[in-house]
Amino acid sequence: MNRPLLVVGTDTGVGKTRVGTGLVKAMQSTGRPVLAIKPVESGISEMELHEEDGAQLAQASGQSFPTQALTRLKAPLAPPVAAEKEGLSLHPEEWVSLIKDLLADHAFTLVEGAGGLLSPLAWNWTARDLAEELQARVLLVASDRLGTLNHTLLTLEALDAKNLSVLGVVFSAPEVTDPSTGLNAD
Repeated sequence: MNRPLLVVGTDTGVGKTRVGTGLVKAMQSTGRPVLAIKPVESGISEMELHEEDGAQLAQASGQSFPTQALTRLKAPLAPPVAAEKEGLSLHPEEWVSLIKDLLADHAFTLVEGAGGLLSPLAWNWTARDLAEELQARVLLVASDRLGTLNHTLLTLEALDAKNLSVLGVVFSAPEVTDPSTGLNAD
C-alpha cells in the first residue's frame, strides 16, 4: 500500500493547509498523480467554497475527486460537536476506506487532519487514530510563537507513544509574531 502523508498540527490555525497545499503543488509539478484529502472540516458556513481547506487542497492537486472535505460541517466547533448540532453521525471508517481505495491510483497522497493531533475528528477518534489506520507517515505543523515548544514536544510524544513515523516538524509563520518567532527551531 502507498503510505500517505498525514499533515497534523499542534493546534487549529497553525498552517496545516498552507503547508499541505505547498507540498501538493511541489509534488504535482513532477507530473505524477497526486491526491489531497481532508476527511472532515467544520466551520464551513462562514466561508466561500474556495476558502475551505479541503477545496484548497483539491485545487492544489488538480484532482477531480474529492473537490472538498469528505464531511463538511457548518459550526466552527470540534467535528463531533458540530455534527451533533446538525443531527449527523460521523463515520471515520468510511473516510479510511475511501482513502485506502484511492491510494493505489496516486504516487503521492496527502491527508490533512483537523485541529490538533488529539482533537476529536469523531467521538473517541483522532488524527492519531487516522494515522494508525492508514499507516501514514506524519508531518507536524506548529506555529512559530511563544509556547510552541511545549505543544510541539507533547504532540511528538503522543505520536511516539503509538510508534508513528514522523518525517519532520514545520514551524509556520504566526499571524502575530513575538520575540520567540524564528528562534523555536533552534
